[in-house]
Amino acid sequence: MSIETETVTEIDDDHVDQLATELGESIAQLPVYQEYLQAKAKVENDADAQRAIEEFEQLREEFQMARQTGQATQEDLRKVQEAQEELHDIASMSEYLELQNELELRLQEINELVSDQLEVDFGETAGGCCQD
Repeated sequence: MSIETETVTEIDDDHVDQLATELGESIAQLPVYQEYLQAKAKVENDADAQRAIEEFEQLREEFQMARQTGQATQEDLRKVQEAQEELHDIASMSEYLELQNELELRLQEINELVSDQLEVDFGETAGGCCQD
C-alpha cells in the first residue's frame, strides 16, 4: 500500500517581497508614470501654477471652515469653483491632472490583476482598515 503525498511549493515572505519590489520598479518605468513625474515637476516649477494652487487651497480651506460653522454662502462656493477653474486652465496643471488620471487608471488596472488572483480588492483592502 502506498500513500501519496502532495508536494506543495512554499513561497516564502522574502520571495513575495522581492516580487512586490520588482512590481514597484516596473511600475516606476511605465511611460505614463515617467510622463506624470515630468508633468509634476513642471507644475512645481511653474510660478503661476503655484500661485493659483495657493489661492485655491486658501479659498477652499476658508469655505470648509465657513461650511462647518454654517456660514458658507453660494458666493463662497462660486469663488472656490472659479479658483479651481483658473487653476485647471493653466497648461502645466491641466497636463498634470490629465496624466495623474491616466496613471490612476493604469494603477487601477494593475490592482484588478492582483485582486483577481486574491479574489479580493487588493488596493482597497491594503488601503486601510476601516472601509465602509
